[in-house]
Amino acid sequence: MPPPPPPSATGTPSPSPPSGQSPGEVLALISSGSAATRAEIARLTGLARSTVSQRVDALIAHGFVDEDAEAGSTGGRPPRRLSLRTREHAVAGVDLGASHCRVALMDIGGTLLAVREDLLKIADGPAAVLGHVERTLHTLLEESGRDPGTLRSIGVGVPGPVEFSTGRPVDPPIMPGWHQFPIPEFFDERFGVRALVDNDVNVMALAEQRQAFPDTSYLLYLKVGTGIGCGIVADGRLHRGAQGSAGDIGHIRVGEREDLCRCGNSGCLEAIAGGAALAVRLRELGLEASSGLDVVRLVKQGNREAVRMVREAGRAVGEVLAGLVNFFNPETVVVGGALAAVHDQLLAGVREAVYRRSHPLATHVLRIEPSRTGENAAAIGAGILAIEHALSPMQVDRALAGTG
Repeated sequence: MPPPPPPSATGTPSPSPPSGQSPGEVLALISSGSAATRAEIARLTGLARSTVSQRVDALIAHGFVDEDAEAGSTGGRPPRRLSLRTREHAVAGVDLGASHCRVALMDIGGTLLAVREDLLKIADGPAAVLGHVERTLHTLLEESGRDPGTLRSIGVGVPGPVEFSTGRPVDPPIMPGWHQFPIPEFFDERFGVRALVDNDVNVMALAEQRQAFPDTSYLLYLKVGTGIGCGIVADGRLHRGAQGSAGDIGHIRVGEREDLCRCGNSGCLEAIAGGAALAVRLRELGLEASSGLDVVRLVKQGNREAVRMVREAGRAVGEVLAGLVNFFNPETVVVGGALAAVHDQLLAGVREAVYRRSHPLATHVLRIEPSRTGENAAAIGAGILAIEHALSPMQVDRALAGTG
């Protein structure tokens, strides 16, 4: 079976249905809710009823569509309602963090079927980590009563730079042994499906825009954890840049600070406001803190130094974000990651800097909000990436032609 062509490195299509006439495009109308009957498809596409019937019958025969419930009628024989068939089609979303692995099993309608999180160090390397993912996915499929043959695609979010067109990490600083590792090929050999690999903040942005802010076309997602990154949604599309490194704001220099960053430079935002950097400074004050989670714990306990540092970190993030707001003019900025667990303190600093330094027109309708998708953001976003690939018109047309 020849693999499908690689997805574009410039962005993930928005779920807006196309107006074309292939079976895959007809399915997009059905899955998006734009058309629920054959007559509606004919009206939207301009296709002859006989052609619509051919397209719909093919989709039914290949298990993509059900046609079994009656829709309302204004007279005559009531039309049959079309809906996406989800039972025979599943996807997986995989969230690999510095110290955790979360796997979500979803159907292609977006329903979360099962999720499991385990402590696992990304530094253990590809063989150990991906082997664990493989075993976990088989377990979730079995527990959900799904045959492995129903799996259609896998999305994977990793904590490092990814060349999206190949799905390979590129010099990821906290992922030793992962440089150029062929993650898609690993899953293709074991499950026979396409795996799409992306930076974790990109899939978080996708989850937030699709599920929490579906009416927002221009969104920035800031992950403030051990490191700091930004996912960019423009005109409903996830933008990665030419090679996949767009949004790497953690290494933008802030002011005149000389804090040494793990990238080798000094004054980077991550070295000033990242969770690991804050933990180091709290340890220097004699407090017990080894990670961003410990910083959160101290803030929740009311420790004044921790509260002060998180608010200052918010201001530093806001200084960089103000430039992004002036440049990009988003409708919504979402702040997630480990430090977002104390968003009252963090967002106070972010908002203070953004509204002070951004142009009034750029902030006129701007919302700066904490993440709404929570701890499952990356796994769900990776699952959405897999769903949008599995339901893309090109992939559906290939499946119907027996070449995908």
